[in-house]
Amino acid sequence: MFTEHDLAALWITLKLAVITTLILLLIGTPLAWWLARSRWRYKFVLEAVVALPLVLPPTVLGFYLLIALGPHGPIGGLMESLGGSPLAFTFTGLVIGSVFYSIPFVVQPLQGAFTPIGERPLEVAATLGASPIDRFFSVAVPLARPGFLTATVLGFAHTLGEFGVVLMIGGNIPGVTQVVSIAIYDHVEALEYTQAHWISGTLLLLSFLLLMSVYALNRRFSVVKP
Repeated sequence: MFTEHDLAALWITLKLAVITTLILLLIGTPLAWWLARSRWRYKFVLEAVVALPLVLPPTVLGFYLLIALGPHGPIGGLMESLGGSPLAFTFTGLVIGSVFYSIPFVVQPLQGAFTPIGERPLEVAATLGASPIDRFFSVAVPLARPGFLTATVLGFAHTLGEFGVVLMIGGNIPGVTQVVSIAIYDHVEALEYTQAHWISGTLLLLSFLLLMSVYALNRRFSVVKP
């Protein structure tokens, strides 16, 4: 069964996934919209930056974030000079690391959903007097609904399974920065396979249900074109 530390790790993981997903939707939606519509010549550079976590080892990203958020880094040092504390080995640091690590799993599905919309629906809305903001929320967002669903579930599910980044930037502090993936590692290292099975099985089932819901709902929302 779950131990007290396991339940705490599960709560931290779920809270981290929810907060990270919300932040990614807030910053990823305008970014994906711009990437889908921009004709900037060097747009591919920004697309490569967004996709970098897909190929970069998590420990590499976690290492540089640890340096940046630590007491001698630019962000951590700034926080310290303002009377705060460095963000490394804190829950806030976990959120920052998770946002960087999961950004392609939100931006890319949204960009893929925005791109096929084209100009015609937006032009029709403009002729009816809709402002750019109105056109985005009343036309683009409904048409891209499957992309939003995919981005939300993938961002959430990917955060659930993070290990390298969160270990580098947050360490392994029970009740503070210990997430489920690290708790599983601790159980395996201590040869506590029963506890590891309980947590791993829970994550496996949750991840499967999340992905199954994406495919089922996307199939429901899809429009068959003649």
